[in-house]
Amino acid sequence: MSLWRVVGGGCVASEPGLKNDQTFIQTGIKPHARQVCFAIMRTTFVADGHGQQTAVSKTALSERKKVMTQDEMKKAAGWAALDYVTPGTIVGVGTGSTVNHFIDALGSVKDKIKGAVSSSEASTVRLKELGIPVFDLNDISELNVYVDGADEIDGSMAMIKGGGAALTREKIVAAVADRFICIVDGTKTVEVMGSFPLPVEVIPMAREYVARELIKLGGKPVYREGVITDNGNHILDVQGLQITEPKALEARINAIVGVVTNGLFAERGADVLLIGTPNGVVRKGA
Repeated sequence: MSLWRVVGGGCVASEPGLKNDQTFIQTGIKPHARQVCFAIMRTTFVADGHGQQTAVSKTALSERKKVMTQDEMKKAAGWAALDYVTPGTIVGVGTGSTVNHFIDALGSVKDKIKGAVSSSEASTVRLKELGIPVFDLNDISELNVYVDGADEIDGSMAMIKGGGAALTREKIVAAVADRFICIVDGTKTVEVMGSFPLPVEVIPMAREYVARELIKLGGKPVYREGVITDNGNHILDVQGLQITEPKALEARINAIVGVVTNGLFAERGADVLLIGTPNGVVRKGA
């Protein structure tokens, strides 16, 4: 077993039986583990990945676990979504950190699909970098599946989306698709949505008017400064909501003049939910 320790601000491994000054850098250390070692900044020991460890602060180990499992859960959900991709079809692709894992997975089967429809410029760039053809939604007549993440999702499969400011294009592609596959890590499932501020895309000249109308609905809108959507619009993030009737609230906000759309995906919720957990992927829905 190799034991990690911090020496002079760097991570090295000490092999049992070697003298104290006989240390070596183990090239197999993962980047997230290396970051944790740097954060400790004192001589200490951490397990090498074989299930054994020496004394180390609980804070350091907890942080390492957090860094490792969050992204692993996202990756597990993203790769599991490949099960819903039909060979020879065009795939709808969403936006966000979890979807980035799905795009990477899609790259592994790019020769088996026709291509993709993207919900954002960012996803389009990533898809093209992997050699996956990207189609304009107006050039296709059907879309079997759309895969995207969520900022929150409740038990009815309604979601809050739009943390990446791509909510309008995401909602359009989701409306076209036969099936919506939502991929999340375990932190995104909630009983009542609203802890994550609800994004609302607005025409720039209507921003303050829309904000006043959202206050009447009990929300606290905050202008997301410096963010312009791919459609050239602004985002208001509505805080302080307890969303018990997501379909009704989605319709009410969308009826405000100047609103392009809001980040509630309730009228068109997810058909399948893939939840990445430390124990594997939990699947809900058909």
